[in-house]
Amino acid sequence: MLRQALVTGASGFIGSHLCSYLQRQGWFVRGLSRSGIVPDGVDAVVCDLADKPVPEEIIRDVDVIFHLAGKAHALSGSWIDEEEYFPVNVKATRWLLEVAKTAGVKRVVYFSSVKAMSARGSGPHDESCGGLPMDMYGRSKLMAEHLVLHGSFVPVPVVIRPVMVYGNTEKGNLPKMIRAIRDGRFPPLPDTRNQRSMVHVDDIVHAALLTAENPAAAGNVYIVTDGQAYSTRQMYVWICETLQKSIPGWQLPFPVLKALAKGGDVIGKIRGRRFMFDSDVLEKLTGSEFYSSEKIQHELGFKAQHHLKETLPEMIRYLEQGR
Repeated sequence: MLRQALVTGASGFIGSHLCSYLQRQGWFVRGLSRSGIVPDGVDAVVCDLADKPVPEEIIRDVDVIFHLAGKAHALSGSWIDEEEYFPVNVKATRWLLEVAKTAGVKRVVYFSSVKAMSARGSGPHDESCGGLPMDMYGRSKLMAEHLVLHGSFVPVPVVIRPVMVYGNTEKGNLPKMIRAIRDGRFPPLPDTRNQRSMVHVDDIVHAALLTAENPAAAGNVYIVTDGQAYSTRQMYVWICETLQKSIPGWQLPFPVLKALAKGGDVIGKIRGRRFMFDSDVLEKLTGSEFYSSEKIQHELGFKAQHHLKETLPEMIRYLEQGR
């Protein structure tokens, strides 16, 4: 019997890859998005979950809902009202779960974030980390997790917490870094020996299908990484090598970076819009976010197939085609 899936956020980077992957595995896929733009062969549903619940007939025969739709973590630009996260990430999730319960859907796989946990210190951090998340985005994702896992809406709830996802996309911090290095706008950073976890988009969608098919996943939370710890300096060197650009023999001292970041904070406050380089950006560049995915490896047999260094040439070719 043909299995059926509903993917919310189907027009996004991860959602579109998940739709295509499920199709290749023999699933019938219905993709829900505000734009209605979905991969070829996917049954498109136009709906804004933050505005109204999805119609019950859309999910009546669905075996699994993969819920990716939500308000992403703000990375740059204007400071947003942090309360904006809750209508999209919490209320919309509740609406979806209520309709799923009425329609008799058995399994929901919710794409959360490692921001839903309080990960302080060097790591690697795992699913046992307690404490409140460090910002309102993380709290909204954690509240949505509680609805999925403990709201008694579906018999088999699962939560996935991805780290930073990389692959062929023009959005996100890594493509920005690649373009800046290519154009000579990215200074040689010092080696702070920071550790950052990442995962390729193909690996995250494979992990999602494992959680949808393995009974052992029921009621669990899984962090998904590629098992590596990357430093920003290491990424900088690899990108330069892939672009065939020479690596400067000097490095920008960290105290200089810190002073520039504080200056960016002041400029941002004055103009009411974040400056291109501030303390938050500095933390993302030089701080650590190191996580363990041993749980999903041990319980579900997940094994990442991609490594950033090996993937960079394909990513750079993709970005070059879009120039």
